[in-house]
Amino acid sequence: MRIRRLRTIVGMLSWIMALSLAGCHSAQQPALADVKAATERADVVDEARGVAEAALGKQAEILARGNLALNGREQLLVVNRATKQAASGGGATSPILVTRAAVLEQNAGKWSEVLLCDEHLKNPNGYLGGSPVGRINGWQFEFSQDANEGLEMKFSPADIFDAFNVHTGERIGLKNATFDVRWNRNAKRYQSFDQSHERYLSEVPSLETPQSTLR
Repeated sequence: MRIRRLRTIVGMLSWIMALSLAGCHSAQQPALADVKAATERADVVDEARGVAEAALGKQAEILARGNLALNGREQLLVVNRATKQAASGGGATSPILVTRAAVLEQNAGKWSEVLLCDEHLKNPNGYLGGSPVGRINGWQFEFSQDANEGLEMKFSPADIFDAFNVHTGERIGLKNATFDVRWNRNAKRYQSFDQSHERYLSEVPSLETPQSTLR
């Protein structure tokens, strides 16, 4: 009887230990998965930070990221603020002052600059249509993300900066001008939209005013 009772007790203890080990193992699996996911997210953030700084320097600030153009590719919207404003993001309701802005896109594991705003507005094909000949030292910038149209950006010469013509040295009146920039799905690049919001404007290779030749 004692032997049978001992066997029963040993069997029960073995069963309890097996259940405990199984519970520990199942608890460890979600924990390991959480750690792996957190590590991957940190790697993505570090990569984005490095790409932004490579484009616009240590002061680069990422305002938005993701499938911004709705073209299936990862993009970063990065700016250099003109002043040390609170990093509350941009958007249609809160324009910010910037000296530079860029949209960076990842394609096949490589990042490239698909839009740059510094003293001018340009994409890899040239200066955006409607761009002023004069040099702009700072911009009032706002953006919004539409579920159907994607990223829309508005650039206006900032009131606190002077704009002048690089050829004549004269100041130019551009303080009320606004340049609307969106992703053109047909051209597959960011382009400026005309003031009537009816068509995209083609790029120009140079902003120099052509001189007429008299014959």
